Amino acid sequence: MGSFKMATKIYSGSKVIACLKDCHYQRVLIICDPFMVISGMEKKVTAILSEAEIPYQLFSEIIPDPTIEVVTKGVAYAASFQPDAIIALGGGSALDTAKAVRQIYQQVDNDTRVQLICIPTTSGTGSEVTSFAVISDPSVNGKYALVDDEMIPDIAILDPDFTLSVPSNVTADTGIDVLTHTLEAYVSTDATDFTDACAEKAMRIIWQDLEKVVVNGENLELREKIHNASCLAGMAFSEASLGICHSLAHALGGRFHIPHGQANAILLPHVIGFNAGIESEKDTPALKKYAEAARLLGVQSMTNRATVNLMIAGIQKMTRKFGVPKLITELDIEEAAFVAAIPEMAEAALKDKCTLTNPRKVTTKDLEDIYGRVCRGGR
Repeated sequence: MGSFKMATKIYSGSKVIACLKDCHYQRVLIICDPFMVISGMEKKVTAILSEAEIPYQLFSEIIPDPTIEVVTKGVAYAASFQPDAIIALGGGSALDTAKAVRQIYQQVDNDTRVQLICIPTTSGTGSEVTSFAVISDPSVNGKYALVDDEMIPDIAILDPDFTLSVPSNVTADTGIDVLTHTLEAYVSTDATDFTDACAEKAMRIIWQDLEKVVVNGENLELREKIHNASCLAGMAFSEASLGICHSLAHALGGRFHIPHGQANAILLPHVIGFNAGIESEKDTPALKKYAEAARLLGVQSMTNRATVNLMIAGIQKMTRKFGVPKLITELDIEEAAFVAAIPEMAEAALKDKCTLTNPRKVTTKDLEDIYGRVCRGGR
């Protein structure tokens, strides 16, 4: 039996932040990173709350790759202030933290119901509509993908005005993350016609328009399209889940703290090749599905295998334009340290929840081999 749910109400478009006036709440906890305060971006939210005379408190201690400690502090803020709504403002780190904070705070008091409103300021994670949150544990150099329908936000506000100041390198990294979401959801073992529809639209937008936005970040119309694509990709993978590219990237990011989008960009070509069985002679279901995706993007050759190879080359060409290296060891990561960490990272990736829906069954050795291919000289 298949199912598809869309629990989040979505507002989209320039200046749509004004819809905050129509939301119903009495006390609001705003969760964001320090840059939102320094840049004054949080005032776009607090001005609306102040005008409506809604009491609010700011928790702005979010860091990249949010940790268990940061989530714990956020829960303490919530317990002290007792909000009936949380507004998450920022990138995936702020949104994921807010989702975890709301979840834990409500579990502490079963009678408490807190509305969660997410305002993404980058176009990448799709966290504003998903049941996923990624939290880091520095004590074990790891990341955990938490999955629970109770974490799905109530409202998502997709205002592209918030993305205009995002630097080109961040736009590129987060955009590649969106492309990875679409392709992993598309070939997932839990994919449906409904998730495919969201993934297909999002991947076409990214393929056609990401490079233009990286070059000209002030193009509001294209910023809106990329922002919407990120959300559509989130809708796809929230239902279909992901695959080993994200499992490998989570373990890699937890160990060496590189940007998630860059990790995906480096790993994705190798993951597609592995899942599709490029080196074998048999046309697998995953190969056929990747070939369908390639044709949707206007990439076509004589056979499915040649078509997928062309798509892989296209992804590599795109990432090279964005300055993403081919090898992890080009990111100031010591080769010996990376090689030594491979067995432990592979074990963590194998246990990652994203691995469950990968189109090809994997072993620890398979994952070690993929890590080896992104290391200088291979393994």
